[in-house]
Amino acid sequence: MTAAMILAAGLGTRLRPLTDELPKPLLWLGDRPLVAHIAERLAAGSVRRVVLNRSHLAERFSREILAALPAPVEAVDEPEPFGTAGGLANAARALGEGDVIVWNGDILIDLDVAALSAAHAAHGQRGAGATLAVAPRPAGEGTVGVGARGEVVRLRGERFGDEAAGGDFVGVHGVGEALRRRLPPRGCMVGDVYLPWLREGRALATFPAPAVWHDIGTIAAYLAANARWLSQRGLQSYVGPGACVAEGVDVTGSVVGAGARVEGVGALRRCVVWPGARVAVGAGAPLERAVVTTKGAVARAPA
Repeated sequence: MTAAMILAAGLGTRLRPLTDELPKPLLWLGDRPLVAHIAERLAAGSVRRVVLNRSHLAERFSREILAALPAPVEAVDEPEPFGTAGGLANAARALGEGDVIVWNGDILIDLDVAALSAAHAAHGQRGAGATLAVAPRPAGEGTVGVGARGEVVRLRGERFGDEAAGGDFVGVHGVGEALRRRLPPRGCMVGDVYLPWLREGRALATFPAPAVWHDIGTIAAYLAANARWLSQRGLQSYVGPGACVAEGVDVTGSVVGAGARVEGVGALRRCVVWPGARVAVGAGAPLERAVVTTKGAVARAPA
């Protein structure tokens, strides 16, 4: 598949106040926005056309932001979020005909896009309408049940066959042309497209996804994704270009974005400070498991 859709129109209510300033796909993750990590995976999988839908804080997806991504990205506007199925339907003209990769804009995962595309092509020849990337779980667990041939046999509690293994749908999937023609103008891919397809006796396939992945829907999940970014690079902490950290501040397990300022005397532990943000820490009260935004909001994860 040479075309892909990044779903980026969601409101991100569980991530407020972060998403009062930025849409979820633009949240800073390590040294760049989350959407840049997604675009990099798509480019590595030989995807040549990428479309992104925008609604909440749409103006933040500026031409400069999109032009700086690893793969060329075209933005499609929605006056209000149309849902995962509606967003894909609304982008039909920009995507062109044929099968597409769909990637939820709040998902971070090291997925082999080329392998997913190849698997979907093979599954499509055998009648599967879509191929869902699924992280492994024991039988009966997770959001998806997988049959002996890799087919979806359980989805949202409904059963369509004998289950050999469980798994979690990771929000990345290959969607075939036949299913694309059935997309509603508003609605959910799972509830309004995949479940009716399965109820008709039609097939959905699965693709084995890495067991470790991040659904960045909460402050805790966002911090965990940044911690894994550090770990993957063997870094104890990261301080971006032009950032200034006072000599009296001990930075541990944290990401400090480009041009940020950390002042005071004390400790910064397992935090993310956005590029250009400013924060002061005190000796008697370390700042822990917190996100500091450019506008000065401090969002803390539960201990």
